[in-house]
Amino acid sequence: MEIYKIIPFLYEKKRNIKIHCSIGGANKLEPLYLFFKNEYKSWQEEQNNKNFERDFILSIIYMEKNEYLFAGIYQSIDVAEVKTGERKGKYLYNTLLTEHGKEFIGKLVIKFEKDFRNTYLLMENFINDLQILELKKQEYKFDPFPGYSNINIQFDLLKEIINSNEISWKIALSNIKGIYLISDTSNGKLYVGSAYGNNAFWQRWQEYIINGHGNNKIMKEIIMKHGIQYCTNFTFSILEIFNLNTMDDEIIRKESFWKDRLLTRKYGYNDN
Repeated sequence: MEIYKIIPFLYEKKRNIKIHCSIGGANKLEPLYLFFKNEYKSWQEEQNNKNFERDFILSIIYMEKNEYLFAGIYQSIDVAEVKTGERKGKYLYNTLLTEHGKEFIGKLVIKFEKDFRNTYLLMENFINDLQILELKKQEYKFDPFPGYSNINIQFDLLKEIINSNEISWKIALSNIKGIYLISDTSNGKLYVGSAYGNNAFWQRWQEYIINGHGNNKIMKEIIMKHGIQYCTNFTFSILEIFNLNTMDDEIIRKESFWKDRLLTRKYGYNDN
C-alpha cells in the first residue's frame, strides 16, 4: 500500500513537496543515529545547496537497501546563505515539523526501491513508489540483538545501543565470553581482542565507547592523532564465543590463535 493512503496530505500537495532521502556520506546511517539523538532536524536544515525549493519536505531516513524510516513532514519557512565563518557557502533552512503523519514518525518503515544517487526528489514523480513495508507499534530505536554470528556493527550504532542500555543487547553481551574483531574500514586493518570477566563483551565494548581505543597502544595513538571521530571507521564483530564457565586462560589462548590466524600483529593493530 502506498504511503499517501494513510497520509493523504502527500497526495493532495504532491506538487509542492520535496522528498528528502536522508543518507550519510562516509557513514550511510549517520542521519539515523542523529534521529535517535533528536538531532535530525538541525542536521537536515543545513544544506550545501538550495535543495528544498518547495513548501514542504517529506523526510525519510535510510535504514538499509530499499528501506527508509519516516521522519516527518516539514514545512520550509525560509532559507539563508551563510556568508562568513566555517559554514560559509552553506544554506540554513528554517523548518517546522507539521502535524501531517506525525503519529507515524519513527514507526513507519517505507519500501522504496531507489537505484540512483539523487536524494532530493519531486514527490509527484515517486508518489506511487513509496510503499508501506511495516508500521511498528513503538518508535524505532534499535533492532533487537541479532545473534552472535550476525554482529557486524558500526561504532556509532554500538555507542547508541550501549548508552541507551538496550536490554536485549546488554543481556546477550553480558552473558558470554569470547573473541572479537575490530575492523578499520578506512584501511582494512584488523584488531583482535578478548572479552571475559564481569559482563564480558558489554563491559569490554563499553570501554571503546568511552575512549575510542579500549587502551590498545596502537589504536590509542591513532585516536590521539586524529581525534575520537576516527572511531566512525570501526566495525565490531564476534569471532568466537564461550560460556561464562570457561577459564580466562583459555580465552587468552584463543585470542592469540586468532591474532596468528589473521596476522593482526604483523599487519593490524595488535602489538602483542
